[in-house]
Amino acid sequence: MHRATAQFEKWVSVSHPAPLSSVRLACLPYAGGSASFFFPVSRALHPSVEVLALQYPGRQTRLHEPRIDNVPEFADQIFAALRHLDDKPLALFGHSMGAVLAYEVALRMQDAGLPAPVRLFASGRRAPSRGAGGRVHTGSDAELVSELRELSGTNEMLLGDPEVLAMILPAIRSDYTAIERYRHEPGRRLDCPVTVLTGDRDPRVSLDEAEAWAEHTTGTSETKVFRGGHFFLVDHMAEVVGLVARRLGPF
Repeated sequence: MHRATAQFEKWVSVSHPAPLSSVRLACLPYAGGSASFFFPVSRALHPSVEVLALQYPGRQTRLHEPRIDNVPEFADQIFAALRHLDDKPLALFGHSMGAVLAYEVALRMQDAGLPAPVRLFASGRRAPSRGAGGRVHTGSDAELVSELRELSGTNEMLLGDPEVLAMILPAIRSDYTAIERYRHEPGRRLDCPVTVLTGDRDPRVSLDEAEAWAEHTTGTSETKVFRGGHFFLVDHMAEVVGLVARRLGPF
């Protein structure tokens, strides 16, 4: 394993190193999200699972780096950061946009002849074949803030602070550009089990759209429904972490 590559160091945050863990879990944030979102997950799963939280450019420690506005480049860069982790099994967890990125990274692992992820956790996102497009990324800043308020994933105090908005909105708009322009390649399927997590009141994902992830793998697929909206996992973090721990252990 060549973990300390420049690409790994740039893209991956490891809050709780776990060299004796039996499996790694790479966590991919939602549009506008950052690696710090998964700090509680990392803490809760340590030391049996080592959590690798992906840090996208254009935010936090990578604030001044050029943003990425398309899914293929995102997935290529993340795959390059993770591809040398070959000493223990790797699982992928993505929320919202992160679920699509995790799916595309898994396809790249497959195409490269690498071992498939031991599991893909697709959270808060409809299957790649269900629905596409959107125009949030073309709207005004006010319309973008309205979208964030509807999804309830951003602190209201931050949304009311012009200086904070000036800092975070460019990355959010870039991420929305990437995910709203994304089109999956029909006929592509993963070879790994998929666990789908969804909120029963998510305004962007219906149960049918969540269950359609089963069409994207030759492995098993299950759907777990939680009470809540798009960010149900914030209110049910302990349950989500428990589910992840059960599905990943023991190896």
